[in-house]
Amino acid sequence: MPHAALAHPPRWLTATQLHPAPAAVLRDWLFDQGSLTRRLTALSAEAFSVTPLAEGWQTLRNDECTALQVPAGSQGWVREVYLRGHGQPWVFARSVAARSSLEGSGLALRELGSRSLGELLFSDRAFARGAIEVSRYPAAWLPVAVRAERLWARRSSFSRGGLAVLVAEVFLPTLWVAADVEA
Repeated sequence: MPHAALAHPPRWLTATQLHPAPAAVLRDWLFDQGSLTRRLTALSAEAFSVTPLAEGWQTLRNDECTALQVPAGSQGWVREVYLRGHGQPWVFARSVAARSSLEGSGLALRELGSRSLGELLFSDRAFARGAIEVSRYPAAWLPVAVRAERLWARRSSFSRGGLAVLVAEVFLPTLWVAADVEA
């Protein structure tokens, strides 16, 4: 599903650029350097699952091309999933990799199915994580079932050699209820 161009694309900011800063408990979730999959698995008492929504080759969004340092309009593999706790969608995740860096990399994104990409990235020590950036995610880019304005999102790039995978995670209101966090 192609994403509409926005009049005001999101501004992705690092922790030092984010003013005013959100509450400490929220910052802890947004800027946690560990595996979100592992954190959600613990929060859900092992009742964690991944539901693939869409995946395939697409034209990447401009903000994704910039983050991956590829020309605007580049093709890439796009994977969108829900990360669920107790069957509820807690996080909407969108992972992208430019075709130019993915082909021949040995990373088989199309074979993940309902497995967590995060778990794969964190278990391969060859991947280095870049800076975490956060933004309020555009509602128009979310699946209709969870569409809401001003949801917090974070993204970071995982690199291995010439391959970079950009992972964006949008924290849904159901997660904040489960984690007892005021967003």
